[in-house]
Parts: sequence; structure tokens; C-alpha cells
Amino acid sequence: MSCNRLPGPLKVRAVFLFVFSGLSFQITNVVMNPQDILRYVDSLHREKNIDKELVFIAIESALQTAAKRQYGEEADITVQLDRENGRIHAVLAGEQLGEDQIGRIGAQTAKQVIIQKVKEAERDSLMLEYREQIGDIVSGIIGRADGGVATVNLGNVEAILPRSEQIPGETLHAGERVRAVVFEVRATGNRVRVVLSRTRPQLVQRLFDQEIPEIGEEIISIQSISREPGYRSKVAVSSVDSQIDPIAVCVGYRGSRIKAVREELAGEHIDVVRYSDDPEVLIPNALQPAEVEQVLLCDMIGRAIVLVQEDQLSLAIGRRGQNVRLGSKLCGWDIEIMTGSELEDQIERAVTGFSQIAGVTEEIAQSLVEQGYLSYDDLSVIEPDQFMEMSGLSAEDVDRIVEVAETMAEEAEQAAAEERRVRRDRDQTQKESGAAGGATATSTPPASENSEAAAEEVAEEVAEEVAEEVAEAAVPEGSAESSGPSAEDASGDESAESATEKD
Repeated sequence: MSCNRLPGPLKVRAVFLFVFSGLSFQITNVVMNPQDILRYVDSLHREKNIDKELVFIAIESALQTAAKRQYGEEADITVQLDRENGRIHAVLAGEQLGEDQIGRIGAQTAKQVIIQKVKEAERDSLMLEYREQIGDIVSGIIGRADGGVATVNLGNVEAILPRSEQIPGETLHAGERVRAVVFEVRATGNRVRVVLSRTRPQLVQRLFDQEIPEIGEEIISIQSISREPGYRSKVAVSSVDSQIDPIAVCVGYRGSRIKAVREELAGEHIDVVRYSDDPEVLIPNALQPAEVEQVLLCDMIGRAIVLVQEDQLSLAIGRRGQNVRLGSKLCGWDIEIMTGSELEDQIERAVTGFSQIAGVTEEIAQSLVEQGYLSYDDLSVIEPDQFMEMSGLSAEDVDRIVEVAETMAEEAEQAAAEERRVRRDRDQTQKESGAAGGATATSTPPASENSEAAAEEVAEEVAEEVAEEVAEAAVPEGSAESSGPSAEDASGDESAESATEKD
């Protein structure tokens, strides 16, 4: 029977047939009794996980809105739904409305409002559920994966896994099960948008929680994680029991536990290191497998100068600075790696450069170097209050010195950028010349021994420049830079990737 064909007093009752469609209920003689309403509310609560009070409020709001349209927006009317027996009570200007008057309330308006309120309540319920899971791991079935955004069915909601949150190099296929962490939850109209991520460090931590029961038992704890998704992660762990080796526990028998985590992360390398509250112990652990000679902490600037032997320099820096970057993130220190001779050269250049600034004596320059300020760029970001306390200079002198340092730092950066541009242009010219001469190389021997020597000299020069550019690429955030006050000098050569997984 159509709702529009029902008599007026029955329309408001029949409207629930549309609102709660799909739920099992009985209608006796078309007219719903109050117990039907209570049963529908309970069904929504159980099947949609919507709070009963929210449903009651939605029904009351819908009926009151419809009543105002019937009797006028200015009408003083209130509608209440008894939570115990399901009866509807309406009061207009202090007078109780009868059942026939309540039935005249616009059924269509009530229906639309109730549907809207129920959808909003369901959305809010899902929002609350998934916001509480932000940072937690969830599992779902991939619905669509076309090389960009992948959709993941979590059961009660369809989440998305953006390309930027997928592990580089991995391929997702429809129908596969995937695990990820809830990264973001937001409302879009009446729908809930859940964004997943497989690139966050939280995913590594949650996988460790699942694979290593000692973490749940609080025998082992993860203190810090740094990650470059798809390539390498470093995990610092500790144990409350000195007789339990946290690294061995996390790796497992023959590497079984760490292998399970790696497989879930598409083969990503994982370094498990021992945590320590002492930075001078933690930093060498974080830079494994490189052997560290000494760690010099500069608390004022948050920098750690790490001294290594010449043969350990490239290993400590890692491929494209990866090892030192991850170590810096893991420890929370700006790590700068260099050899002892490089540190001496840096100190000498810094003292000389700072002393050239008007108002900076050699003693002040020495104090700055002792606190880890080794370049004009460092000096340009010094806290004025700390500089005044260290040097005894006035605020005006400090501001002037910092301003000069900023100018000289910008000039040094521009000079370094120009130098790199010249190198690239020269390399490109040499490559083009080599390609042009390659066509006749097989038939035309070198003109003389002098030309052979010149070719070898050019090759050596190009190799040195390439090594310098690789080292410069390791500078950002990794702090593998050895910069003087007037130029950027990157230290270290690119090395093969360190393999420090504890098998």
C-alpha cells in the first residue's frame, strides 16, 4: 500500500516503513503501535551500531520539524517520544494534541528528516569508531587497484589507500588482503572517508606488536622508529630485564619474526638496534654497521659530531646519505659525520671565518666552535640570548653579527650552487664530446701518449666531481656535510648500502 493512499492519521506511522526498510518487523492492521517504534530503534542500534538516544532524538526532531510546517514556523510546539512505551506526545501552545492532530503532521517531511538524521547518526558512529583507530592497523580486501588510488573494503566502510601512502615499488591487486594503519578520518557529506597508509612508521610498530608477544607483555618496548618506506627502517628497542636481549627477541629464531615483518613491508630492510638513554651510546648503535670512534655532542645547537676512520666514512653515511638520515631521526640529533682531520680543518676555517666579522674576537670564535657552530649558516640561526650570554656582547652587536652571518651564508650558498651548475655543464659537455668521438674510436687510435694521459686526467677529474656531487646529495637532514664558513664542502663518498639486519 502506498503511503499517500493512507488516511491522514496513519501516514505518520506508515512513514517508518520507509525509514527502517530492510529491518524485520510486523505491522498489525497497517497502524504501528508504540512497541513497533521501540523495536525499530533497537534494531537500528544493533544492526547499525547507532546509539538509541540518537534515534529517539532524530524521530522527535523530524516530527517537530514537520509539525512546524503544519502549524507554522512560529508555532510553540514540542514533540516528545516516550523512551519506555514509545508513545508520541505533542504540545501546541500548552495544549496536548490528540492522536488525530498528530497524524495530520506532514508525513513526507518527517520521513526526509528522519532519514537524514539516521544517516548522520550512522556517519557519526563510524567517525567515532575509526578516529579511535587512528594509528592502529586494520586489514581489508582490495576492491580496486589501477596503479593510483586503491580502495580497501573494511567491512562497514570502504577506505582508500592513496598512491602516496603505498610502499614504493609494491604492486597491489584486486581481491588481495592488505594491512595498513588508519591515517586520517574525515566526513564528506553523509559519508565517512577513511584514509589508510602503508608508509608510516606506525605500521612497522604495529607489525612488531603482532609478531612479538613480548612487546604486548611489556618485556620489550620500542623506543623509537625511523623509516624510509620500501628501503630501510631502524627500530630502537629496550628490555626491562637485563638478562633478555631485546634484539634477539625481535629477530626471532633464525630471523623468523623479522622475516614476517619484512614480507608484509614488501621486503623492506629492518635494522634492530639497542636503545640507550645516553646519546653517546645510542648514536653509534644507530649508525651500525659503521664503527664510530667518538661522538661530540653540541647541546646548544642539537648537533652530534661523529668521528670515524676514513674507511668507515662512506659506510656511516650510507647510500645517498640514507644511513645517517635514519640515524638522525632515530636519535633525535642532527648527526654530522666526518674524520678527525676534517674536523680539525672545519674548526680552523670556522675560527678564521668568524674572526673576520667585526666584533667577533678569536676567543668568541673559539667559544662558538666549541658549541658546534661551524659555519656562517649555523651562526645565522643562533639564539641572540645565548650568543649574548656566551660572548658578553650587547644586543645591538649580536643582531649586527647575526645579520652579517646571514648575508655571508647566502653568498656562500649562491657560490656553491653556481659551482655545482658549472660542474654539471662541464660534465654534460664531456659526455657529448665522448659520444661524438665514440663513432670513430674503433678505427682511429689515440694520436699520442700525451692525448692518452690527458684522457686519463679528464676521467679522474670527472670521477672526483661525481663523488663530490654524491656526497653533497647526502647533506640534507643527514648532516653528513662538512661545511666551512664560506663554502659547502661535502665529505664522504657514496658507498654500497649497509646491511645491518640482525639475522
